[in-house]
Amino acid sequence: MSAWHHCSIKTRVATVASAAVALVCVSAVLLLLTAAPQPPLYGSVAVLAGLIGGSLLLITATALGTYWMMSKTLRPVCAISGKLATIRPSNLSERVPLPRHDDEFKELAQITNQTLEWAQTAIQQQLRFASDASHDLRNPLAAMRTEIEDALMQPEEIDWVETGDRLLESVERLQGLVTNLLEISRLDAGIIGQYDLLNLAVLVDGELDHRQRDHQRSAIRVVRRFSSGVMVNGERISLERLLHNLLDNAERHARSIVTVTVEHRGAAAVLEVYDDGSGVPAEHRETIFQRFTRLQDARAKDAGGSGLGLPIARQIAEAHGGTLTIEDSPTGARFVARFPRPAALAARGR
Repeated sequence: MSAWHHCSIKTRVATVASAAVALVCVSAVLLLLTAAPQPPLYGSVAVLAGLIGGSLLLITATALGTYWMMSKTLRPVCAISGKLATIRPSNLSERVPLPRHDDEFKELAQITNQTLEWAQTAIQQQLRFASDASHDLRNPLAAMRTEIEDALMQPEEIDWVETGDRLLESVERLQGLVTNLLEISRLDAGIIGQYDLLNLAVLVDGELDHRQRDHQRSAIRVVRRFSSGVMVNGERISLERLLHNLLDNAERHARSIVTVTVEHRGAAAVLEVYDDGSGVPAEHRETIFQRFTRLQDARAKDAGGSGLGLPIARQIAEAHGGTLTIEDSPTGARFVARFPRPAALAARGR
């Protein structure tokens, strides 16, 4: 059985075909011998020997013909596997050859090329992500090193409290970046915590109360517009992170007001965060959801940002079966997250 499993497909098919022909020939000969008609159907011993010899020749021809036909049929598979064997992470741009005929083998080659394209895109994104992350990690480390070196050069003239404050600022920036990188790694790996039935308005209200205690001196006024009974199935910590990122972005760009809305819209539970700032140009509404992307206005208002908050927020929304987009507004920016309501999820499951 082990030897049979190690045989090629064409060898197996040829063997089975030959065995089938041999079975037919042996059955015919046995029928002739056991029937024993008078006179015998085969006439003489020479005729019987000819029948047996012809049967053996037919079996051999069947085996060789089947083997040749299967070799020709499976040639595209050999070409695909041979090309795949040469593809490495360094040459993922190469593709397997497409067979001439529109059959299952051509479909296999097309799917293989599509998979290679996805793998190439994923590796390019990871390389770009690693490069951007390294650059952003290097900046606060370089700032900290400079502060320490300057302090050590003139220890008597340095205000150590002020230096400590600047170092703490760099550490906080570094800590925030590492937290974002860990969150992205978790989302990319598809790690999902426990989903519970949550009241979205209560969750948002609690997060806003917490932020209000931490930002008592903030000049930005937060307006709450909540509808009751807006329920979602989700992971509490992730949804709080989504809201936190949207509020950070809104408060960074708002002139005076941030409005947070929770309500039902059709089959969706909606979380909307609006700020009365300068807004986002239409041509950049998708760009800002790309990792490490920061528009010029954002860089001017917060040089320490990482460009990961909004991409993480969108990825969290999508992990919950929802969406996060920027929608039109007379002024400022209006970020709208939509989540399937529990009833809609149940209907979808049916």
